[in-house]
Amino acid sequence: MTTDPFKITIHMVSSVDGYIAKKDNSVSWFETADHYEKGVEITEQDAKEFLKKIDCYIMGSRTYEHALELSKSYGWVYGDVPTIVLTRRDLPVERPNVETYSGDLHKLVNERLKPNYNNVWLVGGAQLAKDFIRLKLADEIRQSILPVILGDGLLFYDQIGQEQTLHLKNVTAYKSGMVELCYEIRK
Repeated sequence: MTTDPFKITIHMVSSVDGYIAKKDNSVSWFETADHYEKGVEITEQDAKEFLKKIDCYIMGSRTYEHALELSKSYGWVYGDVPTIVLTRRDLPVERPNVETYSGDLHKLVNERLKPNYNNVWLVGGAQLAKDFIRLKLADEIRQSILPVILGDGLLFYDQIGQEQTLHLKNVTAYKSGMVELCYEIRK
């Protein structure tokens, strides 16, 4: 039996012009849809099978607070998968699979994540994603681009501060008009 190598994937949903949220932090534009005839149709079963492969989520505090707010209407989208919230603040932890962490990111990755997980997804926010890229802790970026131009808001790659080469691993166009780009981060 072979085991998958450890990997941290940065996953971000953005507009065509690179924004991940409006200035008021809203993501109502996520429901924007188009119809692309040649696109791939993803079934609920396909999505469930894919999500089973993710064995840990990490996110920043504002993403966590936003997910908590959305969970009031849609439920907790991360299920029972272990979730680590990176924060220096005292946040409410309402689920047994959620924990907070404040400290060195190298230590988190090497001492906490690598020994316990294989497929870790960083699901927000922008500053945390930039930190993982700058510190060379992330292995790939999956950017899902929705068919909308926002014109203003919070940029995904604003002021990253360094050049980073990438290798395109995959491109998938979906019937909804969303395009997913998957890049390996070259280290």
